[in-house]
Amino acid sequence: MNSASYNRPSPSAVTGPHDFVPGRPVVFRHATVLTMDTQDAIENGDVLVIGDSVEAIGHDLAVPEGTAEIDAAGGILMPGMIDSHRHMYQTALRGIGADWTLSQYFVFCYLNWGKLFRPQDIYAGNVLAAVEALDAGVTTTLDWSHGLQTPEHADAAVDALQATPGRFVLGYGNLLSAPWDWASSRDFRAFAARRFTAGGDMLSLQLAFDVTADPAFPERKAFEAARDLGLRVTTHAGVWGATNDDSIRLMWEHGFMTREVTYVHAASLSQDSYHRIAATGGSVSVSSESELNAGQGYPPTQHLRKHGIPVSLSMDSSMWWSADLFSAMRSTLSADRAREHLQAHGRDETVVHNHLRAADVVRWATLGGAHALGLSSVVGSITPGKKADLVLIKNDRSPAMYPIIHPYGHVVFQAGRGDVHTVMVNGRIVKYDHALLDSVPLNAAREAVAQTVEHFRTSMGDKEWKAAREPELPHTERISNPYTYTAWEGGDHRHKPEA
Repeated sequence: MNSASYNRPSPSAVTGPHDFVPGRPVVFRHATVLTMDTQDAIENGDVLVIGDSVEAIGHDLAVPEGTAEIDAAGGILMPGMIDSHRHMYQTALRGIGADWTLSQYFVFCYLNWGKLFRPQDIYAGNVLAAVEALDAGVTTTLDWSHGLQTPEHADAAVDALQATPGRFVLGYGNLLSAPWDWASSRDFRAFAARRFTAGGDMLSLQLAFDVTADPAFPERKAFEAARDLGLRVTTHAGVWGATNDDSIRLMWEHGFMTREVTYVHAASLSQDSYHRIAATGGSVSVSSESELNAGQGYPPTQHLRKHGIPVSLSMDSSMWWSADLFSAMRSTLSADRAREHLQAHGRDETVVHNHLRAADVVRWATLGGAHALGLSSVVGSITPGKKADLVLIKNDRSPAMYPIIHPYGHVVFQAGRGDVHTVMVNGRIVKYDHALLDSVPLNAAREAVAQTVEHFRTSMGDKEWKAAREPELPHTERISNPYTYTAWEGGDHRHKPEA
């Protein structure tokens, strides 16, 4: 229905969360609207939501009788952000790996302690991660769930995602078993048939596994299972010391590089591998905070731009980082520009124009994620007919939220998760006036995670628990300094005029 056919508006101003009744239309008034369909922002714009979809965008929109009106003046209304790669269950051990390298992460999760995750721990981590994502304006998340050791673990993961009012894709994986075994097993097929129905866009399924570069290419069976079930594949590619160009080559030679594949990180690949990804229509999920800290390789956005490869953004694991795509956008833009400056300095030149712009990374955090998850027709932009996944960034108590001169730059460099005022998913308000609504199970998530933390501390023991949080420091050799500043070794260092 076109909003112009309505009578003059007689909306009701929202006074609190109780005004959001299921099925009641909602209009956001007087926002700076970033639709992502065009780069131009709509100043002083309105967005009308009816049911689960965007109905209209414009100025001074006419709306149905009784529409709930949200004052968005002084704020930025944008599509809900989309995280295309996050190990959600690991949020139960938030921050434990703040000082880890990637190898220490592998040792902890793959060799020593990953087996300790019980189904209830998967549930606890997923619920907390889902709540955290919604709070930060991330309305869709791909749960790269490689801790699903049994069907019970998988059911727990899905139960948690369905317990929260977000939009999710389960990337089914099992780091303790070979993908060619579990992906073709009866248990997995029964799980997929039992928990996922065709056509649903609130919860969908992908396969999540890596290609080891074994010349025998045993991963063929996992790719064949994905093809048989009509599922997309997400895979860690170009991870230094783990997956490499041979992994890409094997996928190419066996015909499994398609537009239905997302390559996570892709940070240490050759030009030839990027050519293959571009030629087959694949996309790359960049986790810049992870790549800069853990060592997968340098964030590859410069290569991806030059090869025309679609990009999405992701946060990887809350064992290190958060679900905050504001951080992802900022670190991605900074890393891309830092590389260009360093390359120019090496040529004794100066960068005078930035290639990557703020609008680009906002697009990657929204439409880019929708493309990577196969949801471009559903979410990723504020478009009439698409699902109403919206985020209002507004904070009248923050001096950093005024003035808004460059809306995209403001989202990337000025705003943060604390400025997320309202979050809507599928036409349903889940956060308003900076507070999560009762439909979001924060307290239950906290209680469940507390039990997981206690389980790990008890099972690991105090020594191993402490060692995990405080990894050993490497020996650092000091460089001999030919200059000495003896006058600064002690005494009065104040400047004294000459006699």
